[in-house]
Amino acid sequence: MNTYQRDAYKYKPVLFFFLAYLFTWIFWIPAIFVPENLGAALMAVGLIAPAVVSTLFVLLSKSDALKRDLKNKLVGFYRVKWANVFLAVLVFAGIVGCSILLSLAFGQSLDQFAWTEDFSFTGVGVGSALLTILLASVIEEVGWKGYCEDSIGEYMNWFWESMIFGALWSLWHLPLIFIKGTYQAGLMANPLYVVNFFVSGIPLGFIITWVYLVSDRSILACMVFHLFVNFMQEKIAMTPETKCVETIVVTAAAAVIVAANRDLFFETRHVGRLLESLAAEEEK
Repeated sequence: MNTYQRDAYKYKPVLFFFLAYLFTWIFWIPAIFVPENLGAALMAVGLIAPAVVSTLFVLLSKSDALKRDLKNKLVGFYRVKWANVFLAVLVFAGIVGCSILLSLAFGQSLDQFAWTEDFSFTGVGVGSALLTILLASVIEEVGWKGYCEDSIGEYMNWFWESMIFGALWSLWHLPLIFIKGTYQAGLMANPLYVVNFFVSGIPLGFIITWVYLVSDRSILACMVFHLFVNFMQEKIAMTPETKCVETIVVTAAAAVIVAANRDLFFETRHVGRLLESLAAEEEK
């Protein structure tokens, strides 16, 4: 019997999401009603909640296997399959390019192939905006990949895990649409833009899960990809209408990725024994 079998751990996804939402939203909801500078501070605190909850779940788990797994995901740089990360970046760049070209049929302009002058969220300079994007990418992935995705994947295949995670990840952003100065608040100009934002997180969840799994569940790989996605969404001059088209293209790309990696998404060998199956892979 290996260490993982002796050190059995039962993942708690429902409790994780309840606490991650709770300790994010208790800071984000008050940010709706306070001045923008104070609201920015509250948003920053709320942003780190999933990472804090995730880390505490692991540290308080009394499971050496779970702690060792988190350490490997955080500092095991050797796990990253950089060719796959680069491929994922190219895929998303292609998604952006195809979306702009397809948007021409809806009256949009080729001028979208340009850098924006400013960021969509107000109240910060360019340097601070870049730092915000970097920190958001890093901190979010510690929370979502440190515990969250595995806690769902323990009970089902990665296809349904991606579907559930994508939906819950999107919904987590809900209070931001009411906070002045955020990217999400800017979408309130048209209800379609708001709906598109929340729908788009579901197919994107499949792509991020793919990046995670093909790099041996490396958090660093997901950080790099998440950072690239955030930067492209902010600095490429796509119109809100084109971002609606982009959701369709992302969905098509996710479908192709799932079809090309059917065993990855539909295998159930890990279900109920995720940590144990990881130990078997380490011993090979």
